[in-house]
Amino acid sequence: MYVSAFAAGCADNSMPVAQLPEIDTSNPLLAEWDTPYQTPPFDSIKVTDYMPAFETAIAVARAELDAIVNNPAKPTFANTIVALERQGALLARIEGIFYNLLEADTSDEMQQIALDIQPKLTELSNDIALNPELFARVKAVYEHPGFGLSKEDKKLLEDTYKGFARSGADLPDDKKELYREYTSELSALTLKFGQNSLSATNAFTLNITDPKRVAELPDFVRESMALEAKARGEKGWTVTLQYPSYLPFMTYSTQRDLKEQLWRASNSRALGGEFDNTATLKRIAELRLKIANQLGYKCYADYVLENRMAENTETVNAFLAELLDETKEYADKDYAMINDYAHSLGFEGDVMPWDWAYYSEKYKHEKYELNDELVKPYLKLENVKEGVFLLANKLYGLNFTQRDDIQVYHPDVTAYEVTDDKGKFMAVLYLDFFPRESKRAGAWMTEFRGAKIVDGKETRPLVSLVMNFTKPTESKPSLLTFDEFQTFLHEFGHALHGMLGEGKYESLNGTSVYRDFVELPSQIMENWATEKEYLDLWAKHYETGEPIPAELVEKIVAAQNYLAAYANVRQLSFGLTDMAWHTLTEPYTGDVEAFEVASMAPAQVLPVVEGTAMAPAFTHIFSGGYAAGYYGYKWAEVLAADAYSLFKEKGIFNREVSDSFRENILSKGGKEHPMKLYVKFRGHKPQTKALIDKMQLGKEE
Repeated sequence: MYVSAFAAGCADNSMPVAQLPEIDTSNPLLAEWDTPYQTPPFDSIKVTDYMPAFETAIAVARAELDAIVNNPAKPTFANTIVALERQGALLARIEGIFYNLLEADTSDEMQQIALDIQPKLTELSNDIALNPELFARVKAVYEHPGFGLSKEDKKLLEDTYKGFARSGADLPDDKKELYREYTSELSALTLKFGQNSLSATNAFTLNITDPKRVAELPDFVRESMALEAKARGEKGWTVTLQYPSYLPFMTYSTQRDLKEQLWRASNSRALGGEFDNTATLKRIAELRLKIANQLGYKCYADYVLENRMAENTETVNAFLAELLDETKEYADKDYAMINDYAHSLGFEGDVMPWDWAYYSEKYKHEKYELNDELVKPYLKLENVKEGVFLLANKLYGLNFTQRDDIQVYHPDVTAYEVTDDKGKFMAVLYLDFFPRESKRAGAWMTEFRGAKIVDGKETRPLVSLVMNFTKPTESKPSLLTFDEFQTFLHEFGHALHGMLGEGKYESLNGTSVYRDFVELPSQIMENWATEKEYLDLWAKHYETGEPIPAELVEKIVAAQNYLAAYANVRQLSFGLTDMAWHTLTEPYTGDVEAFEVASMAPAQVLPVVEGTAMAPAFTHIFSGGYAAGYYGYKWAEVLAADAYSLFKEKGIFNREVSDSFRENILSKGGKEHPMKLYVKFRGHKPQTKALIDKMQLGKEE
């Protein structure tokens, strides 16, 4: 039987019990879960269960809200602020399953449910944020909090009050209605944007039937393409726009016409055609501007950045400009170097974007005697996984045990019980490695459930890592590229942030931190990828068992900053166009492609290609959580470079340093301002110079 979570969590006798609607416990999404650690019973859940479960959970959430609003007792921290924190637990449980699977294992039916349920969820969200009686109670507690609140309690109170204020609670009634209209439409459009992007990605494939066109490719590329063709009922070899399929072909093929076709398809996804996102993204930008204006901000970036480590638009623009000024010259030199190298091999004209992967990889192999094929035999996926687990053990004492009795949502997924060095259960970790049409591109960490403590009972998180790594073939296991290995470490850093969170309130735990701080735990982990002391512990050749040679590790280290300036400026270009869209003070009605060219111009290195634009498929900012926040990746790189220097100074497995990082960064979540937490760990504020120094620009190897 479902018990109202907010009522159960309030030690306040004046707290009324919500009059809950009837709950159909035959629906597995609404029933109690008799599973290990109350993990989702994926085997029992059918697509048809979602809509009735959502409707029931929304009704429950409304009943819980009514109990808070209509409570005759004086508003207190317990009966209002904590009650709001606990409210909606059943709905959150269902959303945690549905929306994670919508990204990782979707279907047409699920996408339709998402479209159908989104207006109802947005309406509920607005009914909470714009309820004057509810806000009056929150405001009363905020102004007179009483005594005995802990630092964690005070942060929850502050966040709750600001959350209401930033969601239109102080608006006059007529503007509240406009706010409802804008947010409802925005919610639907961001969902549509993501679905169009995925559909556009899946819509294009390139099938090759001439064996001469693939003869030059490494075996793993050909085999992977052949498997793709076979799975689609096609002859020959097939390339898709999924990264593990697309990138190897672009890197190793000399077939310029095919590569140009692929590159143009990838970089014009949802730019016109059946899944056109251009009108959608302009309307998203316009609605965000209207919402910001309603709340008293000049532009959407001003609204967003008020709740970020950077704090304001001026700081972000200055940060991007500083990094660009320091690195653009070197990025241009990187391009000139690859262009000259291509000419030395008989290439005529300018190296175009579809040539870049091939010649940059070839040059790296020639200069450093290093390429993916030399490294991959030492990065068998199973070995990498054990190596990542080993690192978590050495730094934080964590242990990982595969649990076949924990149900998973797809046969590719595995589940692990995570315990600390004292045997305490910390989390369940799900790993989902391989691409499929039902999964969006990229790599990400998410949670089915966060950490919290209610009435002294602790609930630990259910964390999921979703990636798109190279699949095994009929003759070889999954062998990761070095970039894929770094991606694994990166996402695992997010997982650690989630798994090691400690505290009473789920909204303040784990990765619930400012967006420009959340990438520190992930980006710092990438540093271990080139540490010989670490690699020597597990990186062995998948056939011979020989450890990774010292000279190969030295080559990896030597090549670590290869094209670092180019890569840096490319990332800055994404941040620039993000800020350009979200610092608009008037709706943009012009051409999306022209807007992108202009906004990226200061950071443009490769030739501009007409008829392409990344914005229509830029899900990070138009359907994800990175609007006016993409700069955060570079911001966090600065934090990570500065933070990791302490490990380099004290030892890469130093438990004193890792314990401090765990205590001050990983376990704290959003309970304190991130700058305070960072200074507690590092002893000083981060400096941009740390990242620039790490890139070693202008220095010959």
